Order: sequence, then C-alpha cells, then structure tokens
Amino acid sequence: MNRVRTAVTAAAIAGSMLVGGVVGATLYGVSALTAAAATNAAQPSAAGTPAGPFVPNETAAHEATESAAREAQENAGQVPTVP
Repeated sequence: MNRVRTAVTAAAIAGSMLVGGVVGATLYGVSALTAAAATNAAQPSAAGTPAGPFVPNETAAHEATESAAREAQENAGQVPTVP
C-alpha cells in the first residue's frame, strides 16, 4: 500500500507541475502580447517633428535677437539648441 500511495503522490505532483507550466506559459504569452501592443501604441508619433531639412529663420527681426552661437548653428544647417 505504501508504494501505491507514493506512486499516486508522484503522479499528482507531476500532473500539477504540468498544469502549472501550461497555465504559466499561457499567462506569460498573453501578457507579452499585451505589453508589445501597448508599447507599439504608446510610441510618439512623428507629427510634431518637421519633415525635410532645417530651414533657418533669416528675417531681420529674428536675426537681431539671436546669439552668435545660435546663428553659427543655423549657418551650419543644424537645428539650434542654444537660445
């Protein structure tokens, strides 16, 4: 009777490990898909960034108020990072 009890206990443990593995893998797969969908939806859109090359503002009123460092960046074709 002791061997039968040991076999039943081992089968129960093995069965619960198998069921737990399947349930865990299923939940992990669902959460990974949900996280991937949320990551793709949350990416910032490019609507706020201008398309094409940088075109500096060369009007007289603007040129009178900007610093030499900003003018140098504009002349180099860079988007100004200094005030």
